[in-house]
Amino acid sequence: MEETISIKDIFKTLKKRWKLIMLLTLIAALISGTVSYFLITPVYQSSTQILVNQKKSENQLDYNQIQSNIDMINTYSVIIKSPAILEKVIDQLELEESVDQLSQKITINSQENSQVFSLTVQDSNPSQAVEIANTVSETFQKEIKDIMNVDNVSVLAKAEIKENPTPVKPNPLLNIAIAIVVGLIAGIGLAFLLEYMDNTIKDEDDIERLLELPILGSIQKISQHK
Repeated sequence: MEETISIKDIFKTLKKRWKLIMLLTLIAALISGTVSYFLITPVYQSSTQILVNQKKSENQLDYNQIQSNIDMINTYSVIIKSPAILEKVIDQLELEESVDQLSQKITINSQENSQVFSLTVQDSNPSQAVEIANTVSETFQKEIKDIMNVDNVSVLAKAEIKENPTPVKPNPLLNIAIAIVVGLIAGIGLAFLLEYMDNTIKDEDDIERLLELPILGSIQKISQHK
């Protein structure tokens, strides 16, 4: 006969193994908090905004020119992270890292149908994140004139160091919350696994469930008095 689990059995298992569930949840939260606060290096973020807009002295830009500027952003995103730009940034700031390492710190984001894109830098040093963001944008603005023979790049907003910079990662509270959920799920799963593997008989319900025998009577526990 196929065994079924009732709601009563579920709550019974949870009540029986609640200490195990809470212990695993607590351990997961403690590990996550320790790693987030003490082991992971904080990462800070700084951004600049760059406008791609062909400068015209007489007539306003038409739609095709605007669309061309928007399409050009994809090309500019590649150029910004190229050795032609980053090697100059590394030399100017005297950074002790390679072009690939610096490139991994830089993210280019653009909104659809917008001539403005953001250049974001993440670094363990908040001041250095600002310096890199500004130097990359300024170097790009200068070098693109020679690389593509165009003058359509302007820096709209420079990166600035905040008075009390806050790291963008790790997020300890979020990590702990996730760890609590994972620990809780793991604890509940382990509780039901242990219950499934436990074939010992402890009470009348176990006799009926495991042996499929009816209970005719029970003997109360008799305490012995000397």
